[in-house]
Amino acid sequence: MTLPPAASLHHGAESFYQHWQQLNDWLVQHSEFWQPAPFMTPEPAWARRYPELAAMLAELTDGECQQLDGSPVELAARVAPWLPSLARYYADMVQLPEQLLAPEKASEATLPEIRATDMPGRKRLQSGAFTAALIPLEHPALDWCCGKGHLSRTLAPFCPGEIQGFEWNPELVRDGNRLAQQFGDPVSIRCQDVMRADLSLPSRHHGVALHACGDLHRQLLKRGSEAGLPRLSVSPCCYHLTEMEHYRPLSQRAANYQKALQPSRNDLRLAVQETVTAPARVREQTRLVSQWRLGFDGLQRQVRGRDEYLPVPSNPPRLLNEGFPDFCRWAAAKKQLRLPDTVDFDHWQAFGEQRLAEVRRHELVRHLFRRPLELWMVLDYALFLEEQGYRVRLGHFCDRSLTPRNLLLDAVRVSGTQPVQHNHP
Repeated sequence: MTLPPAASLHHGAESFYQHWQQLNDWLVQHSEFWQPAPFMTPEPAWARRYPELAAMLAELTDGECQQLDGSPVELAARVAPWLPSLARYYADMVQLPEQLLAPEKASEATLPEIRATDMPGRKRLQSGAFTAALIPLEHPALDWCCGKGHLSRTLAPFCPGEIQGFEWNPELVRDGNRLAQQFGDPVSIRCQDVMRADLSLPSRHHGVALHACGDLHRQLLKRGSEAGLPRLSVSPCCYHLTEMEHYRPLSQRAANYQKALQPSRNDLRLAVQETVTAPARVREQTRLVSQWRLGFDGLQRQVRGRDEYLPVPSNPPRLLNEGFPDFCRWAAAKKQLRLPDTVDFDHWQAFGEQRLAEVRRHELVRHLFRRPLELWMVLDYALFLEEQGYRVRLGHFCDRSLTPRNLLLDAVRVSGTQPVQHNHP
């Protein structure tokens, strides 16, 4: 199979590597702005170093915060007087080599609603856009971590041969096979833990993964390339879901770079802290929980006499209906912390509301590094695949309003190439 002749601005690994290296050095140089999380650190060090920047952010209205958070290039221009590199490099650094959107094909490739049983609306549209970016398909597909097979059923009309799906959840496997039989789709889903060391992949298949998380999508890149699959098409998600305390690049060139960034799991969360698609009700619940957690954070620092963040596990949804005092008692119990009988919960709730306003403004600066960090990850994947003998395209497969995780790596194996040997962690 050949890709469109003028599809990419990248010609060989050197261009991918130069882009990755530029991002890597820039992220290392500006680590003080994105590694400390304002949620955990009441006053980031940069706010003391750049008091005028902090003052500008403090004067923003909530509406301006929301608008700038969704317009990173405009935000970069607002912050550039204090960080001149944003004006010089930011737009170029977050620019992808190509656009893989195919809006003229997307409606044709999207599963009709009458056939989209149990398929959420956004997943239906995402699957259609993903499929449209891959057409034509020349090999049977292997749908990695496929859930109920929504992508499999979308790909089916355009795919030669039966589509195989791998999914570890038996209930989803049953539902997916039932739906495929109901609509007569040539899809067969198998209950499979893709992380097993003895995993066997079907030969001559096109490996696809739409939003497989963290180590799961990295496993497809590694195992698929080792098996010599002819094509791998991956839209990554949730980079922080990994067994590694600190991430090491997959590609040999990036891993061997002396100044290579080694972000922690918590650092990698930054890359996916964007919820442009969340319903208003979910956004309001998130805001309330964040306010309560920050209120409890102030309270626990006073009670413990220690000015440090104390992580608290995810709260049960019922607490949203029980109020801030009950949330604090629940959180304190989880951390074996005894609260005084005289706690002024109204004070700490107001404290949390004030802290949330500060956090949102400080996080604007941090959020400028979301896409650069994500691209740092995905460009490493592209380098890795090229080292394994693939020609790689990298671009958007849909608009970010449909999903912020809209990156697509599309890699076709070049015949006669020898992969670079790696020792994977």
